[in-house]
Amino acid sequence: MKRNVYLSETPREDALRQYLEFLHMQGALSPGQPEAVSTRDAVGRVSARPVFARVSSPHFNASAMDGLAVRARDTFGAGDQTPLRLKVGERAFVVDTGDPLPPDCDAVIMIEDVHYVGEDVVEIIAPAFPWQHVRPIGEDIVATEMIIPANHVIRPVDIGGLLAGGVTEVAVHPRPLLTVIPTGTEVVEAGGELRPGDIVEYNSGVLGAMAREWGADFRRHPIVPDDYARLREALEKVVEDSDLVVINAGASAGREDFSASLINELGRVVVHGVAIKPGKPVILGAIKGKPVLGIPGYPVSAALTFELFARPVIYAKLGRAVPERDQVDAVLSRRVVSPMGVEEFVRVKLGRVGERTVATPLGRGAGLILTLIRADGVLRVPRLNEGYEAGSRVKVELLRPANEIENTTVVIGSHDIALDVIANHIKIKFPEASLSSAHVGSLGGINALKRGEAHLAGTHLLDEETGEYNVAFVKRLLGGRGGILVNLAWREQGFIVAPGNPKQIRDFSDLGRENVRFVNRQRGAGTRVLTDYHLKRVGLKPQQVNGYDREEYTHMAVAAAVAGGTADCGLGIRAAAESLGLDFVPVAEERYDLLTLREFWETPYVQRVVAVINDPGFKDAVERLGGYDLRDCGRIMWEE
Repeated sequence: MKRNVYLSETPREDALRQYLEFLHMQGALSPGQPEAVSTRDAVGRVSARPVFARVSSPHFNASAMDGLAVRARDTFGAGDQTPLRLKVGERAFVVDTGDPLPPDCDAVIMIEDVHYVGEDVVEIIAPAFPWQHVRPIGEDIVATEMIIPANHVIRPVDIGGLLAGGVTEVAVHPRPLLTVIPTGTEVVEAGGELRPGDIVEYNSGVLGAMAREWGADFRRHPIVPDDYARLREALEKVVEDSDLVVINAGASAGREDFSASLINELGRVVVHGVAIKPGKPVILGAIKGKPVLGIPGYPVSAALTFELFARPVIYAKLGRAVPERDQVDAVLSRRVVSPMGVEEFVRVKLGRVGERTVATPLGRGAGLILTLIRADGVLRVPRLNEGYEAGSRVKVELLRPANEIENTTVVIGSHDIALDVIANHIKIKFPEASLSSAHVGSLGGINALKRGEAHLAGTHLLDEETGEYNVAFVKRLLGGRGGILVNLAWREQGFIVAPGNPKQIRDFSDLGRENVRFVNRQRGAGTRVLTDYHLKRVGLKPQQVNGYDREEYTHMAVAAAVAGGTADCGLGIRAAAESLGLDFVPVAEERYDLLTLREFWETPYVQRVVAVINDPGFKDAVERLGGYDLRDCGRIMWEE
């Protein structure tokens, strides 16, 4: 088979317009034949036609109060000086709320406004006006009145109105059926034993859940290996009874990327390649009048392209307009550089710090599913823009409710696994709140705090002259601005090595050996400062260390590099080594503190964290990680 290596760079808005116009001409965007569902089961469905009341509500004149039903004209003349007496059963009739009015009655006097002067005689001192405290026929709903229009998403309150109007079945648009075909010889099911080269198939779970949120039904086809004939057979089969088909992976121009050729062979490719990042190789096509998308295999690319191009199709087939996400104005904490000519979608963390909402960019790799999990919003960088400088005001589309952003404690600085434990315990102790952490190193965290981009900064900076942690750096960097250092933990730093320590790495002098591959932390990280301190002590220069320039941003990333066999060792904490079953060679005990500005100390953002780190349950959880000593946890180590 000849490969089709052509990819266009169509602007996103043009690609979507072309695709929807083509599908409209094919009749592929029209909802299916309406189906009848029980009104009680119709919540969330979309009405296919207007629904009219079959009966009025109420369908009789009803008492709106407990009291006495009367003819209003019989009460005229009653007053304080001229009380009027009525005989119960003749000119006044006892009724409860909701009872039908007796014949000829047109008003109700509340029970609180009558005085019994005898067993069956009442006295009133004010006249009743016609239809006082009466719910007349059709007060709420009149028979033949429209209750809901067509293309209306049915809500719980609508269920009540429909039932009140005597409607027990509703005609709704059928849910469009999405079929996802995962592809790839290297792709395997989740939960099994993994071999090198295996890729767990989970994109279909993400795409199916997104489609269900939008109102569609979802079906997953078994994984199809990279075989042209088998993929063609699967595609021809599912197109017959699907409303939308997605081929996941195989959208680019590699040796085993068949999607574009197959769609073109069986139908038509409208667009192949859109000027977006991530997700450029997306294929927009149709077979037998059915929309067929080929989307990239990387999870971020898959989720983004599915939302951009499948969501409008699903909403159209439900007779709905695609709702826009809420947006918030934010200040960018770091510079974002983006390639010209490509519209980039950058995942960000958000938090309210002082009077500003701060956006911190997350990792931008297309394969980082965790960045989608942790993202609070998406920053769009336009095609003709090369990015934004730090401090720029930008618009961010929200992925979480605004009130959650308002209650988020922002921690920027050095990474520690205990921060994840804090985040979990905040959610348990304060369900309305959350904690967001970004890992830029100790120095980066202190500077972010100073710029008003965080509530707290994690730091473990060793002063080579005094041997003291953090205080000297904080004093110099804050420049007299009031701050408070609270200890989180003392922790063991050391070499993370493969099980059995096959390279027999014992101290920093071993990093000078040619056969030892080292993985470093990023500039500004406290662990990087500790590394440089010890290299200087043993007389090693950075260029003598194989891998000194290879940088990772977290202890877990260092441990993962060792576990994956791409590095022989890296400096990190014991908890990271133990979590991946690696060995650990202790080097030093260091103090990890949380720094905040004095102006933030009494705010809920900081006090929630203080409450958590002083909680015995939190301390137990951290100690179980290994490598931590909490002798000073929660103690103020310095303040100014």
